[in-house]
Amino acid sequence: MLHREGKATIFLTLLFLLVINFPVHYFLPEITWLHNVLLALSIVFLVIILQFFRNPTVITPINAAHVISPADGKVVVIEEVEEPEYFQGKRLQISVFMSPFNVHVNRNPISGIVKYFKYHPGKYLVAWHPKSSTENERTTTVIQHPNGTEVLFRQIAGALAKRIVWYVKEGQPVVQGTEMGFIKFGSRIDIYLPIGTKVNVQLEQKVKGGKTILAEI
Repeated sequence: MLHREGKATIFLTLLFLLVINFPVHYFLPEITWLHNVLLALSIVFLVIILQFFRNPTVITPINAAHVISPADGKVVVIEEVEEPEYFQGKRLQISVFMSPFNVHVNRNPISGIVKYFKYHPGKYLVAWHPKSSTENERTTTVIQHPNGTEVLFRQIAGALAKRIVWYVKEGQPVVQGTEMGFIKFGSRIDIYLPIGTKVNVQLEQKVKGGKTILAEI
């Protein structure tokens, strides 16, 4: 299944490939090797675009004690940091880096009420850059767990990502594992948890959105 956010990109990709393939076949019909090479490259490029927008079915076992990974990718940060925007204090940060080959659907890590949401326009530094959390295009979402615990997470655009999409707003109830947004191409998700939270993952570990348990609260 393909994600709805990919419709325009896939259409433009097909149009682009048609534009570059048609003249070669029409004006240079005798150069068969060029036709074959161009066609092969076009198919590979189209497959890459299609796999980026894939949207596999994910069934999340709802568990109030678990913080589920919001995205597919690799854990690149586990550390105590200062969170200046909402908590204005120390929190435990877990960051998941999404390469262009990961599924880029973003999911709610816990069930609860959206207490805060804000979109920040910004730069497009590479997603693993230390300043990407505060200077790149990003969104900040805070969900309040039924037990009162607040979990903050950020969608952060990378060097290739030029559009962040979100489906949540303040005051909205959300369910763990359901879609909250999408980031096109390479990007990152930062999750901020209370100090002392039990972490269930390690650095460099590959995680699955809506499935992998990042922590317990």
